[in-house]
Amino acid sequence: MLAAVQSANLFGIEGRTVLVETHVARGLPSYTVVGLPDTAGRESRERVRAAIQSSDLGWPAQRITVNLAPATMRKSGSGLELAIALSLLVATSTVPDSALDGVGVLGELGLDGGVRAIDGTLALVDVLARSGVTRVIVPFDNAAEAALVGSVEVLPARNLTELRACLKAELPWPEMPQPLPRPLENSDQLDLSEIRGLLVARTALAVAAVGGHHVLFTGEPGAGKTMLARRLPTIMVPLELKAALEVTRIHSASGLNRSGWLIENPPLRAPHHSSSVAALIGGGSGAHIRTGEITRAHRGALFLDEIAEFAPTVLDALRQPLEERVVRICRSGHTVELPADFILVACCNPCPCGRSDIQCRCSDLVRDRFRRRLSAPLLDRFDLRVRVNAPSPDEPPGASSAETLDRVLVASERQAYRLRDSPWRRNAHIGARALPDLCSLSALARLRFLEICRDLRLSGRGAACVQRVARTLADLDDLAAIGDAHVEIAAGLREDLA
Repeated sequence: MLAAVQSANLFGIEGRTVLVETHVARGLPSYTVVGLPDTAGRESRERVRAAIQSSDLGWPAQRITVNLAPATMRKSGSGLELAIALSLLVATSTVPDSALDGVGVLGELGLDGGVRAIDGTLALVDVLARSGVTRVIVPFDNAAEAALVGSVEVLPARNLTELRACLKAELPWPEMPQPLPRPLENSDQLDLSEIRGLLVARTALAVAAVGGHHVLFTGEPGAGKTMLARRLPTIMVPLELKAALEVTRIHSASGLNRSGWLIENPPLRAPHHSSSVAALIGGGSGAHIRTGEITRAHRGALFLDEIAEFAPTVLDALRQPLEERVVRICRSGHTVELPADFILVACCNPCPCGRSDIQCRCSDLVRDRFRRRLSAPLLDRFDLRVRVNAPSPDEPPGASSAETLDRVLVASERQAYRLRDSPWRRNAHIGARALPDLCSLSALARLRFLEICRDLRLSGRGAACVQRVARTLADLDDLAAIGDAHVEIAAGLREDLA
């Protein structure tokens, strides 16, 4: 007999539909899986066999052929195993054929017949829903996440024995599980009020949160650079529904979120300085493309502490994603485009010993070599470059995250209204040709802007950055026009740290 079951496979962070076809015929007992499965897919033969036998459902002593269509697309992972098992049960008349009409199936099998959770459930259920599926069978632990799609009926499965009985209407379907406890967000643990002084650095942080500008803090150890950077998400605008679904989909595909909760706050990713290019940018082979930290930080912030300790090749790989806000991973026969729209916030010491100029014990050669680890093209992509000096003990605490967030929300609303008819969301993204219209300068501000560009010998990118930051500063002041004071402050927030 021949049976077919709808399923889906993960490709990057997107789902692609897969039709699992099973043919059972007379002949010498054998089991073959075709359709370009990877190693995990080929090993599914033994897991499916053991799961069916452990569930006392009977293994046919016949010639079994499983085809994963389309045959020209590579399949990765073990998420097709439940679909393979059910198609085999349909082909042997153990489960009625009509029970799986309009039903998508996802899940991995254990040797005992249990149905195990998989990554990327949100993306897989979404692509099945768009293909016309009205109900979807998913592992019990993935059911709350699958329910986020909303347009399909979710049927949770715990094991093959119970699932067969449910499909034959001998047992009711299990009740939907409750989402796991919501994990603590960054804003629940950190607050800007814990930091004393540092008014200029705080201003830079608020500018970054509103306009999406990349920021680099440099200064001696203990000055407060890391404390500032880790509190950036606490003053960022919460995600809208579309962005929240996008971030949740990415984290689900990356194996970071199976809680069933929608991620509503901007994420913060902080990789170690020993990270490779593949870990930071993304990579993999064949169809098994894994997201990097820049994609996991999408719609949030990427924090690189001690940025000068990262390998120069790793840092230079950031230049294209910072400019285009996407990363393209090319492999033989296919290309995957992953989103990478994030705020880069980085910290570094002024030299290897980290001391001030007077107390520094490093030679000129050592300091020059240390500074060259950050290439000029990468430094030029930081709109905000701020030197942080340790506050004195008698300085009072600054504004809290909640107070700063109120200002950020007002400024973000003004920014969104101005950019409503443009292809950009934030001031940092505005194209150079649109700057005269969207970041227009008053006559006095323009004179000051030209003086600054001449005195600081700014490149074209640097001049545009100053203009964009000035626009964000005006938004924070809730002003429609950019004044000369905004231009001066914007230039001051772009220090020469070489």
